[in-house]
Amino acid sequence: MSFYDGSAPLFIHTLTALSKILTKAEAYAKDKNIDPAVLLNARLSPTMYPLTKQIQLACDFSGKACARFSQTELPVMADNETTFEELQARIAKVIGNIKALPAEKYQGGEAREITYPVGQDKTVTVTGQQFLNHAALPNFFFHCVTAYDILRHNGVEVGKRDFLGIS
Repeated sequence: MSFYDGSAPLFIHTLTALSKILTKAEAYAKDKNIDPAVLLNARLSPTMYPLTKQIQLACDFSGKACARFSQTELPVMADNETTFEELQARIAKVIGNIKALPAEKYQGGEAREITYPVGQDKTVTVTGQQFLNHAALPNFFFHCVTAYDILRHNGVEVGKRDFLGIS
């Protein structure tokens, strides 16, 4: 399996599933007469990020990882989404950005040095493979599953097949 095959298609597939979960959440809010802001601002714990930020971070970890792997400019997004529609547009934009990067640009990415932030004023440099395995994928899936859990906890009827994108 190529480095590309182990990263970009995985991000695209999971972001697509996340988009479908958000569609179910929006329909649930409408059906149950719940203000969408209630779900968009919901969190599992008072110290955790709300749903909106979970989606933004899932998009950031996937889009920026692919940019780093392909040595292209890191995408910058304003993090100003406040509606389901705006979050859907963000996901679509990130998927489009990832799809626009040709697989050939990933060649050698597993050995390429990747420098990324790990807090305020601190960076770490690792190989692309280490970055994928120990930073990009774990963070991406953490935020995707947390978004799923927030919605599930709030009554949205989603299951494992929705998360896996096979429903």
